[in-house]
Amino acid sequence: MAAAAGVSTATVSHVLNRVEGKRISEETRQRVWKAADELGYAPNGLARGLRTQRSQTIGFVSDEIATTPHAGRMILGAQEAAAAEGLVLLLVNTSGDAELERTSIDMLLQRQVDGVLYAAMYHRIVTLPEALQATPTVLLDAGSPDPAIPSVVPDEVQGGYVAVRELIDHGHHRIGVTVQTVDLPARNGRLEGYRKALAEAGIAYDPSLVAAETAVPFNTVGGDVDTGYRAARRLLTADQRPTALFCFNDRMAAGAYRAAAELGLSIPGDLSVIGFDNQELVCESVHPQLSTVQLPHYEMGARAVAQLLALTKTPGRPPGPDTKEKLPCPLVARASVASPPRL
Repeated sequence: MAAAAGVSTATVSHVLNRVEGKRISEETRQRVWKAADELGYAPNGLARGLRTQRSQTIGFVSDEIATTPHAGRMILGAQEAAAAEGLVLLLVNTSGDAELERTSIDMLLQRQVDGVLYAAMYHRIVTLPEALQATPTVLLDAGSPDPAIPSVVPDEVQGGYVAVRELIDHGHHRIGVTVQTVDLPARNGRLEGYRKALAEAGIAYDPSLVAAETAVPFNTVGGDVDTGYRAARRLLTADQRPTALFCFNDRMAAGAYRAAAELGLSIPGDLSVIGFDNQELVCESVHPQLSTVQLPHYEMGARAVAQLLALTKTPGRPPGPDTKEKLPCPLVARASVASPPRL
């Protein structure tokens, strides 16, 4: 192959093994890859791994992400970012089973993965498994009390602010919120964004406009349609009902649609509604289609891979502000928000 490319065997080795720090021109690299292609060269990953002490694989450990189309773009973002770097993503879905998680992590470590993405279905605080303490690991859609563990999460405060700002910009001042009672970074951050938007607009915070309900069954974390229905109905049957609702997620917003219909309120003529997550199966199945805020699942997966690569290239680097990333949540405007009615 060296003769076909007109270079030394050392140059061929450096190019094919993607050795960094070597001064090899792009033209020379292209000649080597062209020769490899013409000769049908296939790199021996096992042999390269033995030489470089890297397996070119990344583990992706999740609770329920792989079985949920809503969050599947996190996997896609991580997979495509890994593939762009010549890496393979090994996916494990544990369904929240602690024993399955333990054996799965052991399996990944036995295969000498270069690092692990430890991902959660919803933004929450987690404890990193002890088996991963000595392995480069990035938390995805999860945080940790340990400041040394890198993480990539959505900016919940900014997302809540964007949602409520959309309602305020349409002229709403009496804005209700439907949330679940579980103490989560997502819930707390979105409520903080709600209050921030109100304060910026000079609107006084009214705790009576925040309706928190417990999901049944309780393990429906984040809230579902019934939770949203109960919370919305409580707000909409008050003496002074809100003209708009900011719902913790799109499923709770679907519950608000049901409550509004029962009470003879049209959306958005009588009531504006905005959700969070951009679950397209929900947002596009209700009428009118639901305005919401996008969780940046794809971008989070891709950024987590970038964080992990930085860790593997500079082991032991101290944590800094760049290792705790919060990605913005953009507005997705559809048809459920309009100016308030004259009550």
